[in-house]
Amino acid sequence: MKVYGITNCNTVKKALDWLKANHVDYEFHDFKKLGISEQKLQEWDQKAGYEKFMNKQGLTWKQLDPEVKESIKSSADALKLLQQKTSMIKRPVIEDNGFLYFGFDEGVYKGLIK
Repeated sequence: MKVYGITNCNTVKKALDWLKANHVDYEFHDFKKLGISEQKLQEWDQKAGYEKFMNKQGLTWKQLDPEVKESIKSSADALKLLQQKTSMIKRPVIEDNGFLYFGFDEGVYKGLIK
């Protein structure tokens, strides 16, 4: 299992605490330190659609200039912005043997580790 996120995010902390408490092994990928590849974003977009993981509720999106927000006309535009501003990616991102999930939901996580 691979978990993507940033260490100072409360939702990521909750998810990692839950995984540890349930003895789930994972590899952590820190967006702030390691960034995210264009290929990985394209893969997620193909599987789920960028709208699923582009967080428009967060502070990073809200602080963008209106022109930048309005410039997002395609997935290519969105992925370019997400690669530059990884804080806008809904977190955590969980990948495990073809499973892909954005965010933390204990019920979904329980189903994953059965």
